[in-house]
Amino acid sequence: MRWRQYTKLTFLVVFLPLLTQAQTVEDDFEGNGTITSWFGDACSLNKNFSNPFQVGINTSLKVLEYHDTGGQFANIRFDVPNNFVLSTSYTFTLKVYVPSSGLSGSQVNKISLKLQDGSLAAPWSTQSEIIKPILLNTWQTVTFDFKNDTYINLDNGSAPPTERSDFNRIVIQLNGENNTDHVLAYLDDFSYDGTIATAPESSGDPVFDKLVWSDEFDGSGPINSTKWFHQTQLPGGGSWYNGEVQHYTNQQANASLAGGVLNLTAKKENYSDQGFTKNYTSARLNSKFAFTYGRIEVRAKLPSGIGTWPAIWLLGKNINEDGAYFDNQGFGTTPWPQCGEIDVMEHWGDNQNFVQSATHTPSSSGGTINKGGQTISTASSTFHTYALDWFSDKLVFSVDDVVHYTYKPSVRNSSTWPFDNDFYILLNLAILPNISTGFVQGTMAVDYVRVYQEQTEEEEEIEEEVVEEEEEENEEVITAIYTAEKNAISFYPNPFDDHLIISLEGHPQQAVHVKIYTFSGMLARSFIKSAHTSQLLIEGLKDLPSGIYLITLEVDQARHRFKVIRR
Repeated sequence: MRWRQYTKLTFLVVFLPLLTQAQTVEDDFEGNGTITSWFGDACSLNKNFSNPFQVGINTSLKVLEYHDTGGQFANIRFDVPNNFVLSTSYTFTLKVYVPSSGLSGSQVNKISLKLQDGSLAAPWSTQSEIIKPILLNTWQTVTFDFKNDTYINLDNGSAPPTERSDFNRIVIQLNGENNTDHVLAYLDDFSYDGTIATAPESSGDPVFDKLVWSDEFDGSGPINSTKWFHQTQLPGGGSWYNGEVQHYTNQQANASLAGGVLNLTAKKENYSDQGFTKNYTSARLNSKFAFTYGRIEVRAKLPSGIGTWPAIWLLGKNINEDGAYFDNQGFGTTPWPQCGEIDVMEHWGDNQNFVQSATHTPSSSGGTINKGGQTISTASSTFHTYALDWFSDKLVFSVDDVVHYTYKPSVRNSSTWPFDNDFYILLNLAILPNISTGFVQGTMAVDYVRVYQEQTEEEEEIEEEVVEEEEEENEEVITAIYTAEKNAISFYPNPFDDHLIISLEGHPQQAVHVKIYTFSGMLARSFIKSAHTSQLLIEGLKDLPSGIYLITLEVDQARHRFKVIRR
């Protein structure tokens, strides 16, 4: 009876209501803190920097390095999972050291702590701020008391901070803003005198837990033409927008699969098409899939070099743009920006470590107004996951689950919110006129594109029925076994967490094609593995949502199917 008991216990844990617990908000930068989302706006930070001034009140080994290299609105910040309750706890404390050798200009030496609502499209618009003077060349403790200190409400109509509970973001700034002076500083031992709830309050937002479309870019050669369309037709006038100087082509040299990755490659080469010759080629892909609301995740590694401009973005399916996939299918009825545009990720090679997200609407087109970003020091050397959570009232942008911008207009109408219709995905790598003279080629590598939406109640009921059937069928079975002719193939554990082991007795040294499908039939993973031993390890499954999956194995020209449960 182990299976039945184990399964019931598992579902008991899943469906019991979460108990709210208290969590401190602190960081000593020695690995003991509770703050995990530090990042810099127009400045760099290092959360694990060796303390260069182990003197006075701070002899700790590690500190946070803050380096404003000229950003007009530079600061560092972090978000907490639930809002501060300032009516009972209202004091924030930190240590700071600013060496005089790390300053430029003649700004007043000061430190600001700002409380903001990170869920707003303009989080600073309702902020409350305390500014304190600081000394140079010494460690000092600075306390920000939002009950007793003098504070500044950017909106004069806002209530006192201790009467508010809408703050979930801390912003720290050295020597003010609206200047391009440099500031090098070191911070340590940040703390809040209260606690926050660890379980976030119910926001009423849907949970996007059902994979509805994806491309894992397995195999090699050309892109999957059932999922993607090469957009190559030049706009009127013979040039792409924003002064781009490339031809987009359908050449495999510009878009191809290799090693489980899509490579979008821009190259320096003379190329003639549609009556125009250009000095660069690249690729612009349209998904043949469109959706309304959900979560899109794209794991990518970006090119480097001045003049490169990779992007992951969405356009309204109804855009009237000659040569676009859905326009070719007869859906193009609406011009830009009325159709809406959502930029999940943009990166410019002349601002190497900064990535940005933005929206374009009739109320905000041309010069980008609604935008936010963060510094990613390894954007071009490491894969990162760029994501958009698209709700009916807001757009939330993140990198590796660190949110850097939320677009949530207070008034939603056709001018501010054209985001209630189907949108499709675009992946492209543009070349700008300031491209380096030494540029030969650059690549945006994409590991996967995945779209998730909310699972319906009907689908949940079907899944529960399947689980019940599994319980009845597998009372004493922990592993599922399929016997093919004389050779047994089995796998375990089931349910699984982040990996599966497949036993291939009698099939050593064979290439095995493994495909994992969601219960609704969408392909979630695909692997081609070489079985050098009788056991095959399938890893990297931890990010699959909990639920029922179907696995197919192709080995020895035979196909075998199994049903598994992801806890």
